[in-house]
Amino acid sequence: MVCGVAAYVMWGLFPLYWPLLKPAGAGEILAHRIMWSLVAVVAVLAVRRSRGWLRTLGWRRGVLLTLAALAISVNWGTYIYAVNSGHTIESALGYFINPLITVVFGVLVFRERLRPWQWAAVGTGAAAVVVLTVDYGRPPWIALVLAFAFGVYGLLKKFADMPSAESLAVETAVTFLPALAFVLVLEGRGEAAFGHHGVGHAALLAAAGIVTAVPLMLFNAAAVRLPLSALGMLQYLAPVLQFAIGLLVQHEEMPPSRWAGFLLVWVALVTLTWDGLRAGRREAVPETALRG
Repeated sequence: MVCGVAAYVMWGLFPLYWPLLKPAGAGEILAHRIMWSLVAVVAVLAVRRSRGWLRTLGWRRGVLLTLAALAISVNWGTYIYAVNSGHTIESALGYFINPLITVVFGVLVFRERLRPWQWAAVGTGAAAVVVLTVDYGRPPWIALVLAFAFGVYGLLKKFADMPSAESLAVETAVTFLPALAFVLVLEGRGEAAFGHHGVGHAALLAAAGIVTAVPLMLFNAAAVRLPLSALGMLQYLAPVLQFAIGLLVQHEEMPPSRWAGFLLVWVALVTLTWDGLRAGRREAVPETALRG
């Protein structure tokens, strides 16, 4: 539980970290995050002396993790852009609605049949998107891109079925050369921030790898020990913290119409969580009776 809470709190505090990397743009920050994440995760795997997984990688997993790398790069890049351009609250919205997107993927991909309350939650979430579209004067594209990209990422990781550190190593290895090329192009144009704003700034950019790898390792430790119901409840810590930072630290606007949209999202999440817990208890009853 401590590892799970620590992982989600770290993810929730990311909006305080990315602004420290300015004047680097979102693209440069993303490139450095990819490159230094590979360095960090390779170091972790070296300490663990984990090499056997390479023999089980195979072409199918390789393709799935390559697609996952593209999805998570879109997610990371959009998130960094959102936070550093004053849209932290909208990025929090993306992670609030992500569980609803996961439910929709369950219907579309796995042909799952939703219970009535799950349909109610998805419908309420869709209504929230409509309300927020009216409020913003545009679809909340940052939130939608974050939610869908992360949903697709989770789906691909489910099919790949590989531990988090090993899969992150493959994902960052796939995107390492494009990231390096982008950084070199910026340097050639004289537009790079890395190395031109002091040692501290360069160290913060390099630390993006550690900042990415540490919560992932903590999450992995929690995921193999905690019940899914407990892990599902913890996932709301990150967007709650992101929302609080956007509202209280970065002082982003929250007019009444936006509060109404977020309230609908929260109602949908409460409904989804309540229904999931109720269904879990129902499934546990026959199991308990059988053991008795």
